[in-house]
Amino acid sequence: MSIPDEVIEQVRDAADLIEIIGEHVALKRTGTDYRGPCPFHGGTNRNFAVIPRKQMFYCFVCHEAGDVFTFFMKKFGMDYPSAVRDVARRVGIAIPERQQAGPDPREPLFEAVAVAQEWYARQLRDAPEAKAARDYLASREFTLDAVLPFGLGFAPTGNAFLDAVEKLGVPPDVLVAAGLVLRRDDGKLRARFWSRLLFPIHDLRGRVVGFGGRVLGDGEPKYLNSPESEIFHKGRLLYHLHEARHAIRKAEHALLVEGYFDVLRLVLAGVEHVVAPLGTGFTVEQGKLLRRYAPHATVLFDSDAPGLRATFRTADELLRAGVRVSVATLPDGEDPDSLAQKGGSAAVEKVLRDALDVFERKLQLIERKGWMGSLSGRRQALDRLLPTLRAASDPVTLDLYLARVGEVLGVSRDAIQRELAEHRPPPEPPARREAARGEPVPARSRPGPGRDLIRAMLQDPGLRSRIGEAVADPSVLPEPDRSLFVAVAALPAADAPATLLETLEASPRVLLAQLLEEAWAPPDLDAVVSGALNRLEAWRVEQQLREIDRRLPLAPEDEKTTLARQKEALSRELSRLHPGRWNVIRKGRSSAR
Repeated sequence: MSIPDEVIEQVRDAADLIEIIGEHVALKRTGTDYRGPCPFHGGTNRNFAVIPRKQMFYCFVCHEAGDVFTFFMKKFGMDYPSAVRDVARRVGIAIPERQQAGPDPREPLFEAVAVAQEWYARQLRDAPEAKAARDYLASREFTLDAVLPFGLGFAPTGNAFLDAVEKLGVPPDVLVAAGLVLRRDDGKLRARFWSRLLFPIHDLRGRVVGFGGRVLGDGEPKYLNSPESEIFHKGRLLYHLHEARHAIRKAEHALLVEGYFDVLRLVLAGVEHVVAPLGTGFTVEQGKLLRRYAPHATVLFDSDAPGLRATFRTADELLRAGVRVSVATLPDGEDPDSLAQKGGSAAVEKVLRDALDVFERKLQLIERKGWMGSLSGRRQALDRLLPTLRAASDPVTLDLYLARVGEVLGVSRDAIQRELAEHRPPPEPPARREAARGEPVPARSRPGPGRDLIRAMLQDPGLRSRIGEAVADPSVLPEPDRSLFVAVAALPAADAPATLLETLEASPRVLLAQLLEEAWAPPDLDAVVSGALNRLEAWRVEQQLREIDRRLPLAPEDEKTTLARQKEALSRELSRLHPGRWNVIRKGRSSAR
């Protein structure tokens, strides 16, 4: 028998942590927390803290930590379901049981990762080898006492981790399945994380399911996550959500930042409703997860060019999930970590008060580019707005956005809606049956401008920002090119493309592996990029020409003149961008006549 997750969450939310733990510990209020002697290691000093806003406890001496269920498990030797039932009985919630065939087969993986987290946390606190990690935290103005309640740890080099878990009796196959170790070609095991500061990642039950590791020194990749496993799915988890969801629900608002350190700094500053993706592209599944707790989210990413691209891609996924999205703008040279460090929660709240709806923020940036002063500029502006219009799943939000576009660009609602309906990715070349089965398809079998742009970004990391900015709407690319293009364009220039192999879905991952092995060295890389961008732009123009051809026969006489002029201008533009394609279209029209 198992207890539904939603019931577990309901019980946890209903439990009065102070009252329940106070039955066993003499607690006194200290600021916003409550302190008392630790019930686990004994003693009379008030080293044991109960933190209501986080629904957790923590001992600053023996470092026991957890939520209300963990307290009962540790105090009375209960298993997890028994602890949930005991708390449910106290708060008056009936637990509807559901059948489950036997114990959860993933339980050994959860146990292995929990053991690893406790071991890594001890290394950070006590191990001489972890001095570099402790010094790094100090250099970023984080005290050890401040971060230990978050469960941070340190992974040393060598076999110390393997030796420790072997003594604890964790089977090697479980370690591999949990993503804690790698099996080399010679069959020997190696710890996955070496010389890294580790951030534990939890599921909604508060169980540790994986880690994000920040390298100490100049190694690559800078951040390394646990691999996908039966218990760890990067695209379905958010860092700190297991603790932040209470504050998010109370505020009816979630704050989304880019990194682990941003979350830590904001929480320590008193901003509780904050989460972060796991160092990868934001997914619609993460958006739906966030939507369970709040209807509104604010994206607070870096305000440089890569940060803005990540902001709008994240915002679009949130819109697809039905979340109302605002975008906050940081002062020049600041990130959320530095902002909160210097100005505390007041500085963060000020930035959040000035946040704009994502669509208004896009319009603001477009107006600064000066595109509203010409017809071609307005066309370009609409292209930049189309991805967000397509992403708006809420009909009211979409209606407001359409009205705003018409107001700013002077384009009719009907024309914009036709553009949304007609704007489709170009037809893909016939794919082999292997592709339909999810098997690898050689890169050369799927040519196109998107593929050349990906190759160029892999060849020269400095091109990522330029190309990502130039392709305003990656949805024109076929899959898997589209997913790989978005991931590579968002990758910082200093990061190696191979780091994406652990974050991508199957098809784009296979494509990336093939492209990385490919011997591709064009004599003029800039010419390749220009040509590919031209071909993509030519396809957009061709789509507009097809739309005019569709409308012309049935258009009123006074509108036909306007359409004919537009067609003539677009034909000249297509001829300039892609003469070969224009000749094919022109010959086709001549044959039709």
